[in-house]
This record gives sequence, C-alpha cells and structure tokens, in this order.
Amino acid sequence: MDEDQFNMAVRQFLKVVGVTSQREIERVVREHKVDGDELKLTMTLTAENAPLRHVVEETIKLS
Repeated sequence: MDEDQFNMAVRQFLKVVGVTSQREIERVVREHKVDGDELKLTMTLTAENAPLRHVVEETIKLS
C-alpha cells in the first residue's frame, strides 16, 4: 500500500472513532447516566488479523 494512502486511511479511521466516541460520551453525560462526578473511560483498540491491543484510560471530571 502507498504510504500516503495508508496514512489517510488511518486518519479517516481515527476521525470516525473520535467523532462517534465524543458523541457517545456527551450523550451519557447529557442524559445524566454517570454515577458520581467523574467519567472513567477506557478505549481498547484491537485488530482481528494482527497482534494489536492498545488500551488508553482516562478520567474526566464533570464538576
């Protein structure tokens, strides 16, 4: 695969993940479905056909 095409495909994937994830986070906060004043998030990236497992954890204070 061409390096530029690969980079564009990865960026497009990350854009979709970022936009849809932000919408879901905002939805649960807006609908008051969070217990407490922090939202503890975990994002796990895996691939079906490669040895990929990347975990990112973050806590967002809501007050």
